[in-house]
Amino acid sequence: MQYFKKLVGDRIYLSPKGVSDEEIEKFTEWMNDFQVTDYTGRTAQITTLTGEKDYLENSAKDTKNRNFNIIELSENKIIGTLGLEHINWIERSAVLGIFIGDKDFRSNGYGTEAIRLLLEYGFKYLNLHSIRLDLLAINERAHKCYLKCGFKDTGRSREAIFLNGKYYDKLHMDILENEFEGDYIRNKNIE
Repeated sequence: MQYFKKLVGDRIYLSPKGVSDEEIEKFTEWMNDFQVTDYTGRTAQITTLTGEKDYLENSAKDTKNRNFNIIELSENKIIGTLGLEHINWIERSAVLGIFIGDKDFRSNGYGTEAIRLLLEYGFKYLNLHSIRLDLLAINERAHKCYLKCGFKDTGRSREAIFLNGKYYDKLHMDILENEFEGDYIRNKNIE
């Protein structure tokens, strides 16, 4: 599979999301896996190859959002996805979304590295001021990752998510451009 090294880190790179057969199959597999969808709020959905192909085609054509595949650098293997969506150029804000679909790459710092690459891109190249996200309150692994990346807790919506017969709280987090520190993109030309 051909990927494009838009943002290169130490162990991964971010490639613009595409519509290859491999991507369609991999994302369809992941979007039907409770280990992924329980934390993305999409467990009730059924994802088919045709539906995922349509979704990826629309995503690839979308110039308003910035969506990437997370590719493991040494094996050139797709392991997840992340992006900046709902970009508001007047308010200079966006919403971050991420998941590591490949279970062998979870809890090993790949998500943290991907988020840091995307934050640097968002703040230093897109000139964003604020990047926010929501997450399931019981997703402690993700919460720790976001805190490690510099996000701050900004609120909680009580019993906002219905999942597996129960209601769960939703946490709200954000990071401002002046709170972001770091130099993570390794393929920059201008320092």
